[in-house]
Amino acid sequence: MRVSMPGRILDRHVGGNTTYARELALGLTTRGVDVESMAFYGNAVATMVSETAQGMRQRTDSVLHYVADTGPLVRTRTPSVVTVHGVASRWLDGVRSPTQERVWRTRVRRAIDSTDTVVTVSNSSATDIASVFGCDIDDINVIPHGIDWEKFNRSEQMSPNIRERVPGDFLLYVGNIEPRKNILALVEAITSPDVRALGLPLVVAGKPAWNFQTALSAIEGSPDVIHLGFVSDSDRTALMQRATLFVFPSRYEGFGFPVLEAMAAGAPVLTTRAGALRDISGPSMALNSTEPESIAEGIVQAVTDEHWRTRVVQLGRRWASSFTWDASVEAHLGIYKKVLDR
Repeated sequence: MRVSMPGRILDRHVGGNTTYARELALGLTTRGVDVESMAFYGNAVATMVSETAQGMRQRTDSVLHYVADTGPLVRTRTPSVVTVHGVASRWLDGVRSPTQERVWRTRVRRAIDSTDTVVTVSNSSATDIASVFGCDIDDINVIPHGIDWEKFNRSEQMSPNIRERVPGDFLLYVGNIEPRKNILALVEAITSPDVRALGLPLVVAGKPAWNFQTALSAIEGSPDVIHLGFVSDSDRTALMQRATLFVFPSRYEGFGFPVLEAMAAGAPVLTTRAGALRDISGPSMALNSTEPESIAEGIVQAVTDEHWRTRVVQLGRRWASSFTWDASVEAHLGIYKKVLDR
């Protein structure tokens, strides 16, 4: 069997979609499956045309797996799968501009219609996809991601340049900077007197993704925030292992890698129950809303409840360990075999 994935995701680090593609590729390779990258270019239109053209070639020993929502524009002749991670805009305004949203929905609709089956990563995402795109929910394959539990559980040291910038006690956010992540509200929350009284700065480790300007300006303009930008895998793990509290106030997640990673690393986690987070957030402390006041109240409650912070470390590690890449890869292999047999 040969599986081809978009090089624009597999060969460049663009966040959680890349983690998914690379872990899946690694697991497939160890099982004797050849994994290839689809060609991509600096021009998005050229890449879209190329990925569509690859699907029009007829190959009976291969599966094309479009791993990040979008893919071919016309029906593929090679067996194919698309993973749609979620539909944040079903619940939220401002995730994308109206033009961006129209283009994205059109491309996702074409990818669903042009491939043999749809995969998603949580039950909540399956419900959203079925509602927005008119799919039969029974035809959507739910396969949760895994995490590398041992990597996050293994003790890591911060690199010297990160260690120099980070104090001994801190709040932590890890993830992309874009509207859906609700970072603007988080920055506002830490300026409240009650949160400031805790003496814990907010460390932000993440790179700008899209429509990030307002949040990035707030981050860089706040004396209560230490902005590290994009950090290495080892520094991400080390930060999670040392954080007093991991705060993830996202307005919607198709899955929510950072929440599970932080729990695996032993961090107490405060997060919403938005989108897939209600499926995967386990023993984390829940925010009542995504508003700054609620985030501030949640931070104070979580930090001052020492009994909860101590107890939740082992509960979180145990919960996170149940999400394995082995199980995810095996489930994907089952889907590939089905589309090959059609």
